[in-house]
Amino acid sequence: MFWFGIAFLYLPMAVLIFYSFNASRLVTVWAGFSGKWYVELFQDQQIMSAVGRSLQIAFYSASSAVVLAVMASIIMVRFKKFTGRTLFSGMVTAPLVMPDVIIGLSMLLLFVAMGQHLGWPENRGMLTVWIAHTTFCLAYSTVVITSRLTEMDKSLEEAALDLGASPFKAFMQITLPIISPAIISAWLLSFTLSLDDVVIASFVTGPGATTLPIEVFSSVRLGVTPKINALATLIIGVVSLVAIGSWFFTRKMNERISAQLNVD
Repeated sequence: MFWFGIAFLYLPMAVLIFYSFNASRLVTVWAGFSGKWYVELFQDQQIMSAVGRSLQIAFYSASSAVVLAVMASIIMVRFKKFTGRTLFSGMVTAPLVMPDVIIGLSMLLLFVAMGQHLGWPENRGMLTVWIAHTTFCLAYSTVVITSRLTEMDKSLEEAALDLGASPFKAFMQITLPIISPAIISAWLLSFTLSLDDVVIASFVTGPGATTLPIEVFSSVRLGVTPKINALATLIIGVVSLVAIGSWFFTRKMNERISAQLNVD
């Protein structure tokens, strides 16, 4: 049953990669091996612009969400009792259980009302998508960072304070390095969620700010082309290389640490 589940998950990807080298314009009819769809993909300015736009939005959204998540995590872990703590925690983590369509519709109504009464934002575009993605990525980042901050030994930070370090210096030199793996994980998770989002972005985007998932979804509605297969193959390849590189790097680091411990 396990291997059946693995095959059910990865066999469609293998078929997609195989048909990305199909010479035929029909994705279900094999007409010979060809790489022309990769050439046409890189010549498609609309898709390439959507790729760059999605990467830019994902980078800004992940960075903003992580910064806010660090502050929210410190508040929830270090300040155990303050008025409205339960409400604060609930509002931060609410997007975890709230449907994407509700978040997208709420953000759309908010931006429309702000545009009418405040004159900002004038139009929906990359800025509104960035704000919306930061909002729901914040919840995921906070959960990851909070779990690491909760397990941290607070006495290390207290020792730094006793030795004369300021609270900011103790945080930058003690706390931040310890929780940095969680911060990196939260950033990568937020980057992936932002890059993959379709529902929320479809509500808050505007002309000239179409992200890659929306572009692909619009193309698929008109019929899947081998060009989309080529794009999906490149994404799978990049993710696979990053995963293999991370595994190789982690393995080398563990071997180096084990060797050092044996020497000591």
